[in-house]
Amino acid sequence: MRLGAVQIGTASGFLLPPATTAAFFFLFVGEEVGEYMPSKPSFGLVQVFWGNGKGKTTAAIGEGLRALGRGFKVHLLQFMKCGIEGNQDFQEYGELLALKQFPGFTLERYGSPSWVIGKPKPAHLKAAAEALAATKKAVASGEFDMVIIDEILYAVQLGLIRESDVLDVIQAKAKDTELLLTGSHQELKAVNDAADLVTHLQKMKHPFDQGILARVGTEF
Repeated sequence: MRLGAVQIGTASGFLLPPATTAAFFFLFVGEEVGEYMPSKPSFGLVQVFWGNGKGKTTAAIGEGLRALGRGFKVHLLQFMKCGIEGNQDFQEYGELLALKQFPGFTLERYGSPSWVIGKPKPAHLKAAAEALAATKKAVASGEFDMVIIDEILYAVQLGLIRESDVLDVIQAKAKDTELLLTGSHQELKAVNDAADLVTHLQKMKHPFDQGILARVGTEF
């Protein structure tokens, strides 16, 4: 079916070029949707979520939830998220409790129960090396439709791994595996250049600036 320019609107009307016409029919003409939606899912892109705004992990988890709802297999691997010493609430985040209810969801967590402040400790470096090895194995396996590597970009920012390590992960990815990478307040240009989708989350306001700490059910 070929679509030419179409005029819609009120008495004066306005002209839609062919490409926009296709989009218009996709959105508003139900019987034509089949001509524009692929009959089979197309996974295999690389997505990056970075910036100083809240929502990087949230965005990736939300996309994973969407895939799980469609019956796809989603694997989540987390850097630097293995609980916080002395705080039971951080042993398992709310999103993990929810995602574990899906049969297609699997999880690996790596990290040390202490913050990385200044120079990383040997325990931090060891956990990051283990997470990196597990990451390369997961993305190359072809076993999963989607792999989310949470906080891997923060691991670069904090000096636990190198940006080149992330590029190696992207290179090792199985062709049909969708790869989502999160973290970092600092732009990793080479990683962004290698990605198909890059979302920069920028903080405008945050409750933390008012002294409101992380809350159960919204932050974890």
